Amino acid sequence: MTPISRSGPRRAGVATLICGALAAGGLAAAGVTVLEPEAASASSHREAPLISGTPQYDNTDVYAFVSPDKPDTTTIVANWIPFEEPAGGPNFFPFAEDAQYDIHIDNNGDAQGELLYRFTFKTHVKNKKTFLYNTGAVESLDDPDLNVTQTYDIDLLRLKNQHLVAKTKIANDVPVAPSNVGKASMPDYAKLRSQAVHQLAGGASSFAGQADDPFFLDLRVFDLLYGGNLSEVGNDTLKGYNVNSIALQVPSHMLTESAEQPIVGIWSTTQRKNAQGQFTQVSRLGMPLVNEVVNPIKDKDKFNASAPWNDGQFLKNVTNPELPKLIEAIYKIPAPAEPRNDLVDVFLKGVEGLNQPPHVRPSEQLRLNTSVKPAAKPKRLGVLDGDNAGFPNGRRLTDDVIDVSLQVVEGELVGSKNDLGDAVDKNDKKFEKAFPYVALPTEGSRGPLAKGVSGGNDVRNQIGDALSPAGSGTSTDTTLIATSAGAGAAGVALIGAGLLWWRRARDRAY
Repeated sequence: MTPISRSGPRRAGVATLICGALAAGGLAAAGVTVLEPEAASASSHREAPLISGTPQYDNTDVYAFVSPDKPDTTTIVANWIPFEEPAGGPNFFPFAEDAQYDIHIDNNGDAQGELLYRFTFKTHVKNKKTFLYNTGAVESLDDPDLNVTQTYDIDLLRLKNQHLVAKTKIANDVPVAPSNVGKASMPDYAKLRSQAVHQLAGGASSFAGQADDPFFLDLRVFDLLYGGNLSEVGNDTLKGYNVNSIALQVPSHMLTESAEQPIVGIWSTTQRKNAQGQFTQVSRLGMPLVNEVVNPIKDKDKFNASAPWNDGQFLKNVTNPELPKLIEAIYKIPAPAEPRNDLVDVFLKGVEGLNQPPHVRPSEQLRLNTSVKPAAKPKRLGVLDGDNAGFPNGRRLTDDVIDVSLQVVEGELVGSKNDLGDAVDKNDKKFEKAFPYVALPTEGSRGPLAKGVSGGNDVRNQIGDALSPAGSGTSTDTTLIATSAGAGAAGVALIGAGLLWWRRARDRAY
């Protein structure tokens, strides 16, 4: 595919066609990989029937890019648990203990993983007699006031034709960055984030913890493509929500087959332990937003139970996609002619001459040419705008995959030039400049002040004013006096009860 320059102004997007974007980005999709596939559910942001009820296992996005500050390394970010409400305590958002969170690397284009990085998690509770996630301000990951903590192990599995060749533990009991409870609980969350970056052998690094959801898009397309009305486009649906991130930064030579073959395919999966004690795959993700709009309902769970080397069974969903037809029916934008072999070439094989490995077996993966150096000034439309370091050559955090995919699915590569998009062009938070790059999570105490409260006039003062008679102390309002007296009696009782409780509980580990 020849890069297309788009340096000039572009038309504010047709957000309704975001679905097309999702389709194109996901048109590469079609399967699930696992050492022993079993019945499974789905992945991404709540897009399939089974996984929508088990968010701890729901993989939302995968990113892979040559590290901008360390160009001899590759960074992979995989996210789980969609739509984390920052104030969602008291349990907040731990990784599941009965899951295997896997990152797969195909380094020869055969649609099978040769390397598998497996993350497993353990939860630790200091004091089970309190409901609190933290019992005071948390200053470090080993702070005694951080009541609920997690650690993780990493195993590196080397495979050949999906048979285990070797297994090496490369990390053990590494601390996880906690959920960002709020400013009072975690006054310097950036410090906690930095402490959670772990150095591995051979110049690699790992991270696990909460982050701002880096996917930016207007996702409100399921109301029949915005109900046929484009007047409300441009709202970042995921603004203010967090995810759980797993990140790896690995010297590229440790991932690739050879210097002569620098292209890798990357996807992630989740396996969950079933009632028989066996692990069953329940989520898979490579390209963004695959199962939402590419596969029909009948294929969604099947899609996530299959393996990349069997993606051919879903080929019709790619060559004869539903989205362009729906767009044409509602907005009268002609759908490109079928079969859509252009989508197969770009999204199932990789771009020829850029990130298509030799002897490639078509399958859904996020393909990255690790020899392409990072762009000094990344362009959000990636390859379409002449920036070969961006999507669909891997996926950077700043890549506008919705607009890129939308333009391709609507025929950009087959003569139907367009400048479509969803009018959401960047994330609401700035990304970090060093590993793990994802933005800090939104804190749980981010909300506005209570109604009628400002500055020094806090809620306690408001309550105090409400319990005091209006005007001078000579008020004859007997109702107010009675109310005040009752409140005073209740206050004395509460104070007494509080002292008694304190005496009994003063030795507790708060």
